[in-house]
Amino acid sequence: MASAQDKNFYIFLCFGQSNMEGNAKIEPQDTVNVNNRFQVMEAVNCPDLGRTMGQWYTAVPPLCRCRTGLTPADYFGRELVANLPEKVRVGVINVAVGGCKIELFDKDHYESYTANVPGWMKNMLKDYDGNPYARLVEMAKLAQKDGVIKGILLHQGESNTNDTLWTKKVKVVYDNLMHDLDLKPRKVPLLAGETVNADQGGVCASMNKIIATLPETIKNAHVISSAGCTDAADNLHFNAAGYRELGKRYAAQMLSLMGFSLSGN
Repeated sequence: MASAQDKNFYIFLCFGQSNMEGNAKIEPQDTVNVNNRFQVMEAVNCPDLGRTMGQWYTAVPPLCRCRTGLTPADYFGRELVANLPEKVRVGVINVAVGGCKIELFDKDHYESYTANVPGWMKNMLKDYDGNPYARLVEMAKLAQKDGVIKGILLHQGESNTNDTLWTKKVKVVYDNLMHDLDLKPRKVPLLAGETVNADQGGVCASMNKIIATLPETIKNAHVISSAGCTDAADNLHFNAAGYRELGKRYAAQMLSLMGFSLSGN
């Protein structure tokens, strides 16, 4: 898309680990009736999907890499376009790596972290040329030619469970994104989702106490509750219904921050 920047094209950066990557199997309902006002910029080359890195496509899942599953970003975007004026389009860029610590997205320290990750993660990292943060920034800069970055969605923490420095580590990544993309923190909120809740037997639920404190470290951070969002048998990942609900909650928070209300659909 070679058009000039469209102020009504709202772009959201999504990053994190497996729950942002999307662990649940995509179900038939997830691939139909996706409004073409909801777009995804492909962050990797997916020839089997007919998608090229750096290009926009209607946001039919998978939205992360070529074979990932349903993610909170799917129903985040669907809910936004259902509740925003017709002239507004929504774009997401999703760069996430299952099993990673937040350290993976620290541009100054990721190399020491990735040196010791397991082989299966190294294979995932190859899709991002070993540096997911750099890929996210590269794609975001392309996207800024087309639209305006309005927010950042994070779902990460399982691999940092009980890490009391997590909020400070997230702030490093957030501050780097603000600097590298010339964004103003007061205009670009960070929405952070809880891990699978204790009410579902979430194995990392203790991390939610730490996630809850993020707004103390990042002024414009907002925590998205996972209470009641159903999970998979491993009690680590959400199931498809859980992702749909969580995605809608991210959307409700973002709509509220932008001054729009849910139209009850």
